[in-house]
Amino acid sequence: MKFGIVVFPGSNCDWDVYWAVRAGLGEEAEFLWHKEESIPGDIDCVVLPGGFSYGDYLRSGAIARFAPIMGAVARFARAGGLVLGICNGFQILCEAGLLPGAFLRNRQLRFVCRSVFVRVERSDTPFTNLLQPGAVLRLPVAHGEGNYYAEPSVLRELERRGQILFRYCDAAGQLTEDANPNGSVANIAGVLSPEGNVLGMMPHPERACETLLGGTDGLTVFESLQRHCTMAVATSAVL
Repeated sequence: MKFGIVVFPGSNCDWDVYWAVRAGLGEEAEFLWHKEESIPGDIDCVVLPGGFSYGDYLRSGAIARFAPIMGAVARFARAGGLVLGICNGFQILCEAGLLPGAFLRNRQLRFVCRSVFVRVERSDTPFTNLLQPGAVLRLPVAHGEGNYYAEPSVLRELERRGQILFRYCDAAGQLTEDANPNGSVANIAGVLSPEGNVLGMMPHPERACETLLGGTDGLTVFESLQRHCTMAVATSAVL
């Protein structure tokens, strides 16, 4: 399996993702510069990392949405390619229309940087196939505009289609207001595209891939992607 990690001016988690992929999974990874207009044919999963793309001027992700690479990311996603947007990457995916919803300033109008708990809502996805519904992960967050918002009609559709993959919760998996670090509607921490191949999540799984850094819960997200691709290759070989 090979990951393509997009680098925007202001990205600061690109090397964190690279380390998680190389050291945590033992898989290949390649950096994709924001001015590139295509995705190499050997890439299995594109990652939009966290950071402050283009300084987060206007709105978080608003300028990155127009980067040349994003046209290629959109084509890659439409063709069924796996795309993972983390934190700023999630914001960019929403700005680009690859995921529904938008982001507001955190409820308390302060930057939040701490570990939180998130509950897994589904296990039948490329990103969570090694987890069980209801599993609780401890992951770091670091954002000032992490308050996910969707209009009531959009939220109902997200619920109906099962597009909400992660929700902020307490250590016991309960969805409480205190467990929500930013005020996101319905405690939403991660959202899937209708086709299930694009995921945006505000917590940072790449920062929770080593015991030395406080835990390995985030590694399971990458391991699930690895398993998904391995099974897809095996299925293709049989056919």
